Amino acid sequence: MDMFDNAGKTDIEKLGEFGLIDHLTQNIQLKHKSTLKGVGDDAAVLDYSGKKVLVSTDMLLEGIHFDLAYTPLKHLGYKSVQVNLSDICAMNARPTQVTISLGLSSKFPLEAIEELYSGIYLACEQYNIDIIGGDTTSSKQGLVISVTVLGEADEADITYRNGAEEGDLLCVSGDLGGAYVGLQLLEREKLIYLENPKIQPDLEGKDYIIERQLKPEARHDIIQLLKDVKVKPTAMIDVSDGLASEILHICKQSNKGCQLYEEKIPIDPMTYDTAREFNLDPTVCALSGGEDYELLFTVKQADYDKIKHDVDVSIIGYITESSAGCNLVSKGGHVHQLTAQGWNAFKK
Repeated sequence: MDMFDNAGKTDIEKLGEFGLIDHLTQNIQLKHKSTLKGVGDDAAVLDYSGKKVLVSTDMLLEGIHFDLAYTPLKHLGYKSVQVNLSDICAMNARPTQVTISLGLSSKFPLEAIEELYSGIYLACEQYNIDIIGGDTTSSKQGLVISVTVLGEADEADITYRNGAEEGDLLCVSGDLGGAYVGLQLLEREKLIYLENPKIQPDLEGKDYIIERQLKPEARHDIIQLLKDVKVKPTAMIDVSDGLASEILHICKQSNKGCQLYEEKIPIDPMTYDTAREFNLDPTVCALSGGEDYELLFTVKQADYDKIKHDVDVSIIGYITESSAGCNLVSKGGHVHQLTAQGWNAFKK
């Protein structure tokens, strides 16, 4: 599937690298006092005035992390920012700035890059983020997107993965498995299209899980909610590689075990029903699917009353001593060892 009809489009070579950067960054307006100098010099200049600075980087590669056959460029730009913001949220911190670097192959006209950037700008606008720099270069392997995000927090607020204590409650925001099931749907429709381009994709009524895959949202709102109710999680991580993998990260780093209850894992009805259509176990989709970008965190039992009424946080288990191991209690009451079958970037 060739997404680009380049007739009448602008060849990036005509602009050159600096012309392209000027074109893409000419309308940036800075929002944060901590950004003293953004785009336009050899380096950005930042001043966080007593706050701790958090930094995270993600790289997205065409053909590995995304498929342009069914990923609109605007959505891809939006998602590339959100997945990075999520890492800062997972530290109980506030994302403030990003740098955006692109590797572009010659198949991309200027209009395609503008479309990608429209999604990047939308994510930054919605979440009050300053774009402060980046790089563009040519790529022979297709599109490469690298985003670095910076954030700020008071030292006392930063939450690591290693603070879970025995008896803490295991909590997760939102619902799980939707992004993975949405991906299965998109992959199926792509195969049908390749066999017969006259058949239109059948995604009717599946908007929610398609959006979970193509347009995820970092959960800044959960960070604010926890602040509002004066709860500091004891440990936290974002769910990018599947619930099981993330729970095991917290347990390993904290040197603890856990009891996770299958019946408590939040799964949207559309995710559940569509998984069944694909002969997939919805629980396995939630445990191993990944890309939900929800927040998994632990809180002290004493904080239970402060979060029990929040509709978008589910309590799915509790932390145990490390010798008890990491266990999943099935709906039938059977206990299974929790294993990570999540996404592995180096899987053959």
